[in-house]
Amino acid sequence: MPAEALVARSNPNPKLPTSSSSVSNLPALRRQAPHAQPSPRPALLMCAPKVYEVSYVINPWMEGNLGHSSRQRALRQWRNLYQALSSVAQICLVEPRAGLPDMVFTANAGLARDGVVALSSFAYRERQGEEPLFRRWFEEAGYMVIDMPRETPFEGEGDALFSADGMRLWAGYGFRTALSSHAALQRIWHVEVVGLHLVDPRFYHLDTCFAPLEDGSLLYVPAAFDHASLRKIEAFYPAEKRIAVSEQDGLAFACNAVNLGRRIVLNRISAELEEELRQRGFEVTQIELDEFLKAGGAAKCLVLKLTPSLHCGSNADDPMRAELLEV
Repeated sequence: MPAEALVARSNPNPKLPTSSSSVSNLPALRRQAPHAQPSPRPALLMCAPKVYEVSYVINPWMEGNLGHSSRQRALRQWRNLYQALSSVAQICLVEPRAGLPDMVFTANAGLARDGVVALSSFAYRERQGEEPLFRRWFEEAGYMVIDMPRETPFEGEGDALFSADGMRLWAGYGFRTALSSHAALQRIWHVEVVGLHLVDPRFYHLDTCFAPLEDGSLLYVPAAFDHASLRKIEAFYPAEKRIAVSEQDGLAFACNAVNLGRRIVLNRISAELEEELRQRGFEVTQIELDEFLKAGGAAKCLVLKLTPSLHCGSNADDPMRAELLEV
């Protein structure tokens, strides 16, 4: 579907100001969008696992884990991740809603940059109820919200990752996001969009097997991609910049890492990979996140990068935040 065919979905809450549009009139919208100033502290969106559980199967990780998740353990692990990230980033919280257990994986809410967000259009109906909740959060935070039509699946930062310099957008397709969505992403941010075809259902989102790091290197699982995609990756990243992880680390979602400056926060990994990252100058923080692996997620799935200038002071105490950290 061409980008010009994208249309805005109606605002689900008429009391909120309408700040949504189609991609076809984006040039005017981009001039109206909040101007992002450089910020020393990144901003991230997280959602506490207060309703988290494995209650359906939409990826191979969920198979065999129906009803086997522990919400209390998930909250402890999530809180550890929150505390590790809040030392280097502003953390914003969105309130979960009962019946939407995967809302904790905020990376799939959309793709946000420079005050504009491309809202996700979830492939599975089990997650489509999250869309109006994330829409409202972004609108209230001051973002310009751009919609994908229902017939064009797009699952946000889970399948779209900017290179370190921000000039290229790596976009996955094959399981959750349609190749046809890539033209819209190019039109929104006027960057080169490079499609990568995912072929292993265990790595159903790009961020489960591909992590562009801020020093210009790459953490990735080669077996997750077809040959044409591997050629694109190898053409962009020289051999000394590519870190191909082992199968063991890949299945522990080592590539599902949050990289902020020299800090990398991720699930438990092998001693060999940790040493490799430290030799490259990274400070590695490992956090047990196996409770979320039951649903097919880890560190990166649990956060979404935001426009920092819109969220100054987001780590300030409020009742919801205090309650979460005391449980």
